[in-house]
Amino acid sequence: MSNKTERDVEKSYPISDFISKLRRLADSLEKGEQFEIQIAGERIYVPVRAIYNIEHEREEGLEEIEFQIKWSNE
Repeated sequence: MSNKTERDVEKSYPISDFISKLRRLADSLEKGEQFEIQIAGERIYVPVRAIYNIEHEREEGLEEIEFQIKWSNE
């Protein structure tokens, strides 16, 4: 069982920072390596076994695309 507290954070970044994070993610995926990222002050370690998906939502005139990375800490 994890000692981490629950968290639900959405953080906006300048486009240059967003591009840099995506580029680092792509590099890690191509190399088959763990991805590390800091979001709102917390360092996150994404394991190689993570599952990647893309979600599209449309509601009341708004559209959203989410690039999601999911894994279990078990």
